[in-house]
Amino acid sequence: MQADDDAIPGAVPGPGARAGEERRGGSPQSVTRVIRVLEALCASNEPVSLADLSRRLATPKSSLAALLRGLADEDLVTATEGAWRLGPGAFGLGSALTEARRRLQSSDLVREGMRRLSERSGETVLLAVGDPDGDMVTYVDLVESRNVVRYSVSVGDRRPFYATAGGRALLSTCSPSAVDAYLKRVGVERLAPTTETDRAALSAIVESARERGFAQTVDQAAEGVTGTAAVIRDASARVVGALVIAAPTARARDRLDELARLVLAEAAAISRSLGFR
Repeated sequence: MQADDDAIPGAVPGPGARAGEERRGGSPQSVTRVIRVLEALCASNEPVSLADLSRRLATPKSSLAALLRGLADEDLVTATEGAWRLGPGAFGLGSALTEARRRLQSSDLVREGMRRLSERSGETVLLAVGDPDGDMVTYVDLVESRNVVRYSVSVGDRRPFYATAGGRALLSTCSPSAVDAYLKRVGVERLAPTTETDRAALSAIVESARERGFAQTVDQAAEGVTGTAAVIRDASARVVGALVIAAPTARARDRLDELARLVLAEAAAISRSLGFR
C-alpha cells in the first residue's frame, strides 16, 4: 500500500502551490497533462484507475482528478467502475483529427521540420530514402543553407549507404543479419581519402548508430563534408526516411555533438507530427 498517493518523488509543492495549480486550468502544464492522460488511455486496452494514472504520469491524484472531471464534461473520458476510459467525444475528435491529417500531407510536415532544422543548424538539410534494391540512398528533398559556403546536392542524387550519414542511419534500422548481407553484397569503394572500406568496421559503425539513434560521417562520401542523420518514422512505425544535416567539415568539426542533438530532436518532432509514438 502506498503511504501517500499524492506524493511524487522529487516534487514537494506546498498547499498553496497545489491550489494555485488547480486554478490555472489553462496553464501549459495542465495542457501537457491533458495530452498525457489521453495518450495513456489510448494506449490501454482496459479502463485505468486514478491511482494507476497517477503512477504512470508521475502526477498527483488531486491534479489528475480535476483534469479528468473537465475531460468528462466534454465526453472525452468517462468513468467505468472506478476507472477511466476514453469517451465518445474522444473518438469524434479522433475522426476530425484523422480528416485534418489527410488534408495536411506528410510531405508538408516533413518539409516544415526540415526548414526548422536548417534555421537552427545554419546548414543544408536533406531527406534521404533507400532505393528499392537496398544499395543506394536517394536525396528526395532539401533545404539549402543560407551560408555562402555550404554543402550543395541536387534532388535525385544517389549515394551508397555505407558512406553516408543518411545511409548508415537507415541501415541501423535493419537487422544485423540484413546489414551483414548488404556489406557482403555491395562493392565498397573509396569515395574520399578517408572513406571507411573495411566491412567489419562498417558493421560496427552501423551498430553504434543503432545504439545512439543517429549516424555521423566526416569526409566519407566526399572530402570536406560532414553529415549527421536520424530516421523519421510515421504512425505505423514505418521508416519514412533519414533526416540529414550536411555541412562543410571545416565548420562542423567543432559542432558534432550539437548537430547530433539538433537532428535527433527534429527527427523526433517530425515523427511525432506524423503520428509516431
